[in-house]
Amino acid sequence: MMILVTPERRLRGFFMSAASTIETASVGAVTPQVARFSEPLPLRCGRTLEGFELVYETYGTLNAERSNAVLVCHALNASHHVAGHYADAPENTGWWDNMIGPGKPVDTRRFFVIGVNNIGGCHGSTGPLSLNPQTGKPWGGDFPLVTVEDWVDAQRRLADRLGIERFAAVMGGSLGAMQALAWSARYPDRLRHSIVIACAPNLSAQNIAFNEVARQAIITDPDFNDGHYRERGAAPKRGLRVARMVGHITYLSDDEMAIKFGRQLKNGRLGYTFDTEFQIESYLRHQGNKFADYFDANTYLRITKALDYFDPAGEHGGDLAAALRPVRAGVLVISFSTDWRFSPERSREIVDALLKNRARVTYAEIDAPHGHDAFLLDDPRYHRLVAAYFDRIGAEAAA
Repeated sequence: MMILVTPERRLRGFFMSAASTIETASVGAVTPQVARFSEPLPLRCGRTLEGFELVYETYGTLNAERSNAVLVCHALNASHHVAGHYADAPENTGWWDNMIGPGKPVDTRRFFVIGVNNIGGCHGSTGPLSLNPQTGKPWGGDFPLVTVEDWVDAQRRLADRLGIERFAAVMGGSLGAMQALAWSARYPDRLRHSIVIACAPNLSAQNIAFNEVARQAIITDPDFNDGHYRERGAAPKRGLRVARMVGHITYLSDDEMAIKFGRQLKNGRLGYTFDTEFQIESYLRHQGNKFADYFDANTYLRITKALDYFDPAGEHGGDLAAALRPVRAGVLVISFSTDWRFSPERSREIVDALLKNRARVTYAEIDAPHGHDAFLLDDPRYHRLVAAYFDRIGAEAAA
């Protein structure tokens, strides 16, 4: 099923199963949990983690059949904190709180939702900030490079630990969508549906270039110290700020920037200095400063490399259909018209490959002005679409 969703079009037929007005609520206060694994985890880079920890959160209740679990995979700078808030920090709301909760598109009255921080992250799971058991010091720059496939393998072990043999769905946006796609091909019998939002089957040369500029900003920061900056009590914050600024430009569309900022001046007049004069400059610096205060540079380097490395067709001579041949899940692919980083054309490559295999696939392109960040925002057409698809998942489970 292929659908173009525009502001003028109303969702009909298949999508009318979701109410146009839904009363929603937060999942409330949540508590992270830690799963520890002692069995070695082989990595695609050739190295092995002898043991690792995953921090995760859950929302809703796992049913007696353990058939209503939904795994949410996070994108670049997100984490396990997908929905709700922390009791001691009510302002710290989950990054996809508008998507997940009672009455929301992924309704926690029906589904048991799991958010997990991937290995290599900086929010509690084993990563560069963790102690290297061989040295007793933080891993820092010695932590291995990880891939989307490594993350999926680690998530599969968490599913085993929780007694979940088959997910109702695995979903994500951007880098999270790459994980959802990898799940469907890597463990085809472990999920019924895959929700792939704002994704690409691999990065274009331009996208790799943006990532490399961001990495070079970090690596050439005088405080980087080959990734062992914590030993000096410092951090390459200048490089991380620039990296975030470069990345943030790619998340917004030109139209969205024009609407939000245009050529507005910060102080109403030109100052003829190198300080922030335009509102867009002020915005980017603010985003960069905020990001550098909470995110780890070594994690940023590794996550952008994982983005670059993702290429399921690469092991099949460039044949994406061959790479996705194992897929048995139903797949929902969603793109956004102004997303120039992961354009609709790239999503349609995934759809075409799945159709060649006669897979069950639904594709929707949302006409939205927000660029790549649209998958995080409150577009009612987008949310009704996801809600309707999860209605179908719930109906299948009940049948």
